[in-house]
Amino acid sequence: MDCNLIVLLGPTASGKTRVAVRLAREFGLEIISADSRQVYRGLDIGTGKDLGEYVADGRPVPYHLIDIVNPAEEFSVFDYQSRFHSLFLSLQARGVLPILAGGSGLYLDAVIRGYRMTAVPVNPALRRELEVMASEDLECRLRSLRPSFHNTTDFKDRNRAIRAIEIAEACARTGREDVPPPDIRPFIVGIRWDRGTIRQRIAGRLEQRIRAGMVDEVRRLYETGLSWQRMESLGLEYRYVSRYQRGEMSYPDMLQTLNLQIGRFAKRQITWFRKMERQGAVIHWIEGDDHETAKGLVRSVLKSSHTIDSPR
Repeated sequence: MDCNLIVLLGPTASGKTRVAVRLAREFGLEIISADSRQVYRGLDIGTGKDLGEYVADGRPVPYHLIDIVNPAEEFSVFDYQSRFHSLFLSLQARGVLPILAGGSGLYLDAVIRGYRMTAVPVNPALRRELEVMASEDLECRLRSLRPSFHNTTDFKDRNRAIRAIEIAEACARTGREDVPPPDIRPFIVGIRWDRGTIRQRIAGRLEQRIRAGMVDEVRRLYETGLSWQRMESLGLEYRYVSRYQRGEMSYPDMLQTLNLQIGRFAKRQITWFRKMERQGAVIHWIEGDDHETAKGLVRSVLKSSHTIDSPR
């Protein structure tokens, strides 16, 4: 397989970071985070952002897209994809193979499937015209607009082809150039645990975060200017701890609710990964954080891609 991106995904508390760091160290990769909350500075304990984990054999492993924006700022999937594309091309120019690691399904999907998230509005009249055209005619029209177009994924999906034509025609009218996403050929490894084990891991991790000072972290964020309202939007830990801080929940209720809600979130992540498979993504599953199996999978794909797999 000709691969230019390793992807390591899995639900929350599955051990993705530890496996990704060991793979990166052994194969000379650099890690790109696909975590929608670790992009924010100051959201450390509640997001599990232990930067000390990015060390293997006593040596730091390079990581990216962590601690890049302030928590008061909005950061969209479009923002993430734009940052990823720029970083991906930069690493590619340096001859570095990245490993994309995380569990934020929308971020992963935006990269793997190459979402076209341009600020071009929908054109209903053009869409009505295109929807009755044969797929071959759509491909011809897109090629006529973009002769050097290389993202063949858009030719395989009618909706993507229609959107690509819509963007290309709008850019032609305005004189603005649309930059298609880079050609990304991923090899995807997924971590899975049985339901009982993942619940135990979630409970154990929550206990660790509480002991590490997660409640105090939420208080500090508020005292430094982050509103309670904003905290509600920053994920389950910040939502329910902030409610406890405001006196809306008791401490035991906060812990019980967090355990329940994080478990439900993990279930939704797994559902999202299954949807990715139905849409064509090939995920090579490993049972638990089985590093040796993950290592063997990555080694085989790097050899078939003629990629040097010696560590730095």
